[in-house]
Order: sequence, then structure tokens, then C-alpha cells
Amino acid sequence: MSDPKTIRLADYRAPAYLVDSVDLRFELGETGTDVQATLQLRRNPAAGAGPAPLVLDGQQLELLALALDGVPLPATRYQLDDAQLTVTDVPAAFRLDLTTRIHPETNTALEGLYRSSGNFCTQCEAEGFRKITYYPDRPDVMARFTTTVVAERARYPVLLSNGNPVGRGELDDGRHWVRWVDPYPKPAYLFALVAGDLGCVRDSFVTASGRGVALEIYTEHDKLDQCEHAMASLKRAMRWDEVRFGLEYDLDIYMIVAVSDFNMGAMENKGLNVFNTKYVLARPDTATDTDFIGVESVIGHEYFHNWTGNRVTCRDWFQLSLKEGLTVFRDQEFTADMHSAAVARIDDVRTLRAVQFPQDAGPLAHPVRPESYIEINNFYTVTVYEKGAEIVRMYQTLLGREGFRRGMDLYFRRHDGQAVSCEDFCAAMADASGRDLTQFLRWYRQAGTPVLTASGRYDAEARCYTLRLSQHCPPTPESATKLPFHIPVAIGLLAPDGRALPLTLAGEPQAGPPERVLELTGATQEFVFTGLDAAPVPSLLRGFSAPVKLDHAPAEDELLFLAAHDTDAFNRWEAAQQLGVRAVLGLLDERAAGRAWTLPAGLSTLFGRVLADESLDPALAEQMLTLPGEAYLGEQRTPIDPGGLFEAREFLRRALAGAHRAALTARHDALAPEGGYRLDGASIGRRALRNRCLDYLASLEDADAHARLAARWQAADNMTDQLCALALMANGDHPQREAALAAFYERWQHEALVVDKWFSLQASSPRADTLARVRELMSHPAFTIRNPNKVRALVGAFCNANPVRFHALDGSGYAFLAEQVQVLDALNPQIAARMLGALTRWRQYDAGRQPPMRAALEQVLARAGVSPDVYEIASKALAG
Repeated sequence: MSDPKTIRLADYRAPAYLVDSVDLRFELGETGTDVQATLQLRRNPAAGAGPAPLVLDGQQLELLALALDGVPLPATRYQLDDAQLTVTDVPAAFRLDLTTRIHPETNTALEGLYRSSGNFCTQCEAEGFRKITYYPDRPDVMARFTTTVVAERARYPVLLSNGNPVGRGELDDGRHWVRWVDPYPKPAYLFALVAGDLGCVRDSFVTASGRGVALEIYTEHDKLDQCEHAMASLKRAMRWDEVRFGLEYDLDIYMIVAVSDFNMGAMENKGLNVFNTKYVLARPDTATDTDFIGVESVIGHEYFHNWTGNRVTCRDWFQLSLKEGLTVFRDQEFTADMHSAAVARIDDVRTLRAVQFPQDAGPLAHPVRPESYIEINNFYTVTVYEKGAEIVRMYQTLLGREGFRRGMDLYFRRHDGQAVSCEDFCAAMADASGRDLTQFLRWYRQAGTPVLTASGRYDAEARCYTLRLSQHCPPTPESATKLPFHIPVAIGLLAPDGRALPLTLAGEPQAGPPERVLELTGATQEFVFTGLDAAPVPSLLRGFSAPVKLDHAPAEDELLFLAAHDTDAFNRWEAAQQLGVRAVLGLLDERAAGRAWTLPAGLSTLFGRVLADESLDPALAEQMLTLPGEAYLGEQRTPIDPGGLFEAREFLRRALAGAHRAALTARHDALAPEGGYRLDGASIGRRALRNRCLDYLASLEDADAHARLAARWQAADNMTDQLCALALMANGDHPQREAALAAFYERWQHEALVVDKWFSLQASSPRADTLARVRELMSHPAFTIRNPNKVRALVGAFCNANPVRFHALDGSGYAFLAEQVQVLDALNPQIAARMLGALTRWRQYDAGRQPPMRAALEQVLARAGVSPDVYEIASKALAG
């Protein structure tokens, strides 16, 4: 095949024509759907003078009729190919009428209009609307939409679209119709339609200005009792956005529809959000604490998009982080306010380090605002989302919360109803604060994770401490040379007795606060703090104030000191993490030197202190007791040794359990729940710590450990505890392992999301027979490769959450993934490309693993008819 076309930011041009209004009529059918579209268009003065052909995007469409200002167009007036409809000799303003036929019933890619469990639904972001009708399918073309949906009433009693319902009626042939009007201009990617036989949970919300909003959540009838948490989360998000950012909802109705076939987590279509069931359905016996928090977070995320993404959208897809990074930051702040702020921040950073940092260090590294792409679906990445959120967080760190709010207010005043760029957001922040943020824009333009090097020296005679900060960024595919970033470094200094010291920079007239933000803008800078009577212990990058790797090597006793005394909760956890990293890497060094492994004293000391400290928030204690993950550990040293890292980490887990068995047992038993399940911060933290204690005890694999697991399995009255027990049984050699797995499936076989958990815990088991089990489960009646959730639960869990088995030395894991990607590519290229990501960093592994990983990529790339989605990932990985 010829190489797919590359789209470049430098080639951006304003659209030649704008669309003022769109009137759509859908005649939904079982073997085809007809779409009538009426577009009111006019020439765009910003695109330059003179007439131009009208070019509309369209894929997999059958054109049935085409008319301009009511006059049918002959074939000589237009050109049609697989991707575009071009109409020549059009006036400056005109009406275009189109009728197309599409086939949702055969749409396995789940883009455009498709069927899910017998219902119709849409997914138009990023470029799915062109699979519905011919249209200028780009985010900077914003129009007002009116949509009429017509369908058989008996099969599809619920007919939904964007905006407010303005009319409905019955037809003589058993069909009915509903008309929806969205009063706000929007790009086509925000269009949505849902039709089906769905149940509904209804509620209402009164905005700060006193306006009533109807709230509706639609799902399958037998799942309505799992929507209560989603509805409560929605109302909390609406109120939070009013209080934190002064933003009210703007329509009369807000609807959520949960569907079981969905490529993403959810979609923020104006007024009609379409969600993956995973992020709506939750009940204590079917969902874990993590699920409940995830539902709340994603509900908030999509609601927050109403302003950061819908009312103000992105000019082009290169600016994707303008809406996604900003909205991830907003949902992170929402989650932090609803739960433990410290643990929420730790979870954010875990994801960044485990997934985004590796992306920055591999062949698919790209700036937060990419310069080019082949398939935009490949750029819905952790770099655009999570690193983009860190950029927004740095604005707030630099400007302060009040300064950031002023910048947000100015952004909305300037750009409401517009499609804008990352520069526009930066300009609002700069103008509202009076700051020059020109250098800060490099965070959008340069890929890679900067390395921040820190060193300090204390001068007892001068009573001052000098902190030297330096930065550099490794080469990435788009550039070998990086200009200095503007890095906010939040710091504190601790006295030998643990007190937070005032931070007074040389030349300042009075004592400063105990925490301040230093701004590193050059390659190297020094900061001198005065008035210090003893050498302080520095607490650097507090709250993880910038997405960087910190090159700072405090002594073990300093890490233990910070873990015990730091006033920044994140840095207490970070000190524990670094002790864990040193312990794992130290064991690998011991093995290389031919020495036997022993439990490092410093890590054991930390472990004992945390277990004994009942004043410590249980949620934070659980995080501090959790050893660094294998993905993060793999980033600390190349070539990556998955087997060695797993063995070292497991040795520490068992050694810590053996050395602290009595304390673990006592803490576990003391945290036994009183009464039924409660979903509050304190209860979530207690369950987390209790289950972490059980995790360590289970590693001992003796009769007492097996008995504890069996008792937990039998007594669990919620999915959090039940799944913890089952996963620990599945990971080891528990005598009831197979019986428990069978009983779990038997009980939950009619709950698709719970079955997904059952698939995942088996696929992520470190047992030697896991790949064979995964292959067996591929033929299980509950598995279908056409459903993205099932693919992520089984194939994704094995390839991304089980490094020791996926990276087996015989290459069997790589061959398995290549097989599945080739099957998926013919059905759903988006999901195929995402699965392929597990192979892209093949050069970071040892010489024995590189050849089979490369061979798997080449096998995928050689498939006849490979999609642009998969081609882009595989070709960049091989070239890198």
C-alpha cells in the first residue's frame, strides 16, 4: 500500500466556507439508514478573497440526492471519491440539500452511527460525522443543529439528540419522530444521536442563578439500579463547577446514555453525553471503590467539557490538549476536592510516570501539541491528556489559584462560542496576570520529559543554603535539541527536628513562607536561602509541581526523615517510593555481583514505621506501603529486565511480609469494617489499607495466608473486598483458586462489567500458565473481540498489566498480540492501534527480546489492507 497522507499543523488554513445551520433528518432502518441534511453555507471572509470549490468530507456513504438552492445538481457539477464530495461553481451564500444512505448495522469500527445491543448511537469525535453525511468535518466549522429522528416506535421508543426537544409526533406506519434543537453553535464532532429501548433515571438540578435543569441517565432497563452514584456525581460536578469556576449549565436538559460498545470512556456531545457503561454503572456489590471514583471522575470530566471543549472548542485537532488537558486538570481538581487530595495527586502521578513518561522516552514521543499526524485517533494519548493536564496545573502553580481563576474568566469572556488555540489560552493567562508566559509555550511545542538536577550546600558561617537547579531534556523524534523550559519548582526546607522553615531568599527584607515556588527558566540557576541555623533537609518538587524527572540523590536517612516528617503528603509518599526503587535496583545489582538477596534495612524500617503510625491517614499509609510498580521501575534502568524486576519486587513483597507479619496481621484485623459498606473517604482508605495488608500476607502462600484469603472471599459484602481476595487467590497457588474463579463467574455472568473484571484478573496473573489461560478465554462465550471493553479486559490486561508474562523470553506474548491486532484491525482500527502500543518501545528491552518484538511489528505492518491507524503506530515504532 502507499503511505497514508500526513497532516501537518503548518498547513492549517481557515475553512473556505462556514456553515450557519444544519437541519438533519434520520430515517433509522434495520438494513440501512437514510440521512437528509440541509446546510446553510456562506463563504468565509477569513479564508481569503475569491470563490473556491466547496469540499465536503465523506466516507462510506452512498449519495442518493444532491441539490443547491433547491435545484438538483447534475453529475458535471460535482466530483465524488472515497473521501470527499467537491461541488464547483457555488455562490457566496447558498443552501445545500443532501441525502445519504449509511449502514449502522455493519459498522464494527464504532465511528459515526452504529448499533450497540440493538440500539443506535453515535461517536463523532474526532472524524466520525463524515461517516453520517457529507460535511466540512473539522472543529473550526461551528453551526446550529436541528435534528429530527424517525424510527419504529415499538423497537425504539427513546429518540435523543443534542439540545432541547421541541416537537414529537406519530406516523401512520408505526414510526414516531422527535425533533431536537441545539441553540449553541458546535462543530460536527459534538453531534450525537441515540435511539433504542432504554430505561431512564430522572432527577433535576437548580443552578446558582435559579434555573431548573432536567437530568436524565439512560441505560438498559435491568441496570437502572446501578445509576444512583452517577446521578449523584453529576449533581456534585455541576455544583462544584459553579463554585470553583463560576460556570453554569446552559441547556434545559442534560442527558447521559450508557452503551456497552464504545471505543472511549465517554463523549461530551453537547447536552447528550454518550458513555461507556464502565463509567456509569456502579453498585457496591458490582463495583469497586476504584470504580466508584472512576465513575465520578469521568462524569465530572464530560460535564466540565460543556465549557472547556463545547462552548470554547479547539481550532484544529493539533490543539486537542486545549480541551482535553484542561478538562483532565478540572476533573483531577474535582476528584481531589471530593476525596483525599494527597491520594488523588499520587494517583495522577502514578499514571503519568507509568504510562506518559515511557511514551515521552519512546518512538511515539510527541509534543502536547503535535506538529503532524496520520490518524488523529492515535493522538488521544496520555501526553495530550495527562501531560496536558500537568501543563494547566503549572499555570495554576505559577499564577496561584486566584490568578488562574482570573485567567480562566478572561478566556471565557474572550472566546465563548469560538474555536481557538493553545496560544489563545496562554494569552488569557498572561494578560489576566500581567506575566510574560512566552517561554512557557515550549511545554506545548517540545516533546520529552525534562530532567531536573538538584544539589545543595549549607554555609554554617553565613547561615545560608544554596540550591542549584539545572535542566536538560533528552532528544525525541521531532528534535534532538531542546530549549530550556519554564519549570515551576515548589520547595520547602525542613529543620532537623522536622519543622518547616521559613524560606527567605537572599536580599528579601523579611522572612518568607514555608513553601514557595521557584521558577527555573535557564539551563542552570542558583537560589540562596538565608537565616538558617542548621543544615536543612530540602523537600523538592512538592506536590509534583512539574512533569519532570528529579535527579536528586538524598541519603537513605534523609529519605526516611522526609517519609516521616515532610509537611507535603506527596513528598512523604515520594520518599517511600524512592526507597522502594533503590531496594529493587539494589537487588538486581546484588544478583549481578553473585550475592544473595536480603531485605534492605531502610525499606524495612519505613515499612514498620508506617504500619505502626495509627495517626497517619489510612489512604496515604496504603500508598506508602505499596512498592513501586513494574512499569515505573522499568523506566529507571535500560535495558528493561521484566523478569528480574518482577522477581526482585516479589522478593521484597514476601520479605517485608515475613519480617512484619505480626504488625500486618494486627493492622489488618484492626481495620475490620463495622456495619455495612460505606462510600466515604475514611471507609475507602480503611478498605485500601486493610486490603494492602492482606496482599502482603497472601504473598507468604502458607496455610494461614490461604485461610485468610478464603475467609475474606466468603465474608466479602462488596466488590472491593471480593475482587481483592479473588485476585490474590488467582495470582498464586491457593487450593480454592479454580473453584473461586468458577463461582465468581457463575454468580456474575449476567453483569458484563463484572465479567470484564474476571477476565482482567486472570489475564494479569503472574502465573506461568497465564497466556494459555488467556488463549482459552478468547473462546469463552462471554468474550467477543468486537467489544472494546472485552478486548481491553483480556488482551489489554495481559499485554499492559502483566509485563513478566507478556515479555516472556520465548516471544509468545508478542506473537499473541500480533495475532489479535491483525484481527482487530479489520474490525476496529482504533482499538487495534491502541493494543499495538505494548510493542512500540522494543528498543528499550534486552537483545533477546528485541528481535521477536520487532518481528511482531513487522508482521502487523505486512498485513494486506493495514489501516492508517495501525500503520502509523507500527511504522513509527520500527523507525524509532
